[in-house]
Amino acid sequence: MRREIAAIIGHMKMPALSKKPLAKFRGTLVLVGAGKMGGAMLDGWLARGLKPRQIAIVEPQPAKAIKSLARRGVRLNPKGKIENASAVVIAVKPQTAPEALPPIAPVAGKSTLVLSIMAGRTIAFLEKTFTANAAIVRAMPNTPASVGRGITVAVANGKAVARHRKLATDLLSAIGKVEWTSDEKLMDAVTAVSGSGPAYVFLLAECLAKAGVAAGLPAELAATLARETVAGSGELLHRSPLDAATLRQNVTSPGGTTAAALEVLMGPGAFGALLTEAVAAATRRGRELAG
Repeated sequence: MRREIAAIIGHMKMPALSKKPLAKFRGTLVLVGAGKMGGAMLDGWLARGLKPRQIAIVEPQPAKAIKSLARRGVRLNPKGKIENASAVVIAVKPQTAPEALPPIAPVAGKSTLVLSIMAGRTIAFLEKTFTANAAIVRAMPNTPASVGRGITVAVANGKAVARHRKLATDLLSAIGKVEWTSDEKLMDAVTAVSGSGPAYVFLLAECLAKAGVAAGLPAELAATLARETVAGSGELLHRSPLDAATLRQNVTSPGGTTAAALEVLMGPGAFGALLTEAVAAATRRGRELAG
């Protein structure tokens, strides 16, 4: 076991050096919706070199943190026409899109990148609002974006050329890793796995803590053990070159305590089957939201 741990540590991915790829951004970036995800992206952009004066935010109910950015030069709910918009990032709730987007549409010109992180709203929906000539990228991030550890999958329409895709990658990289797909039909499954996935992990920690209490642990200790175990295991998975199955096997000694637990978790109709069913349900719901 010690040799296995040493091998894992020796091959761990070390954090990337800080970069500021947005320092050369030209024009104006318009952020439509500055809630939790929009706010997380905004923090990431500023950290990666985007100048406050280059940002215009459209948010009817801005939080105090967003309001404070106005003192640094960010334009909050600008009254006049926004000129020279290089990118429009849509981070509103999908239910509000039909009312929120039409007033923004004139901001996007022929060279503007329209980047949407709305769940369920398709490229076709966006093209109806911004015209079929708009360069559109549809993306699905997840909530670890708030600590810079998100994962986003993006798909572009035919009008989005290489420079649009690069800009989208730079903007989305501010909140974590970015993957691209050429098949928009996969986005519902992406949403079900990674978009909704953090809730599954939090539920695991919640249930693990409750199980600890049921086994006789004090509630506070059980909660701490569950939180740190899930967080630490996630970080190990992130840094290790080994896949999840191998890491699981490395923890499992034949006939030991972990093996006894996994016999329950990996039995018929247990954890794996339930998670497959859960992802399928989330995928179906994503398709329903898309109409």
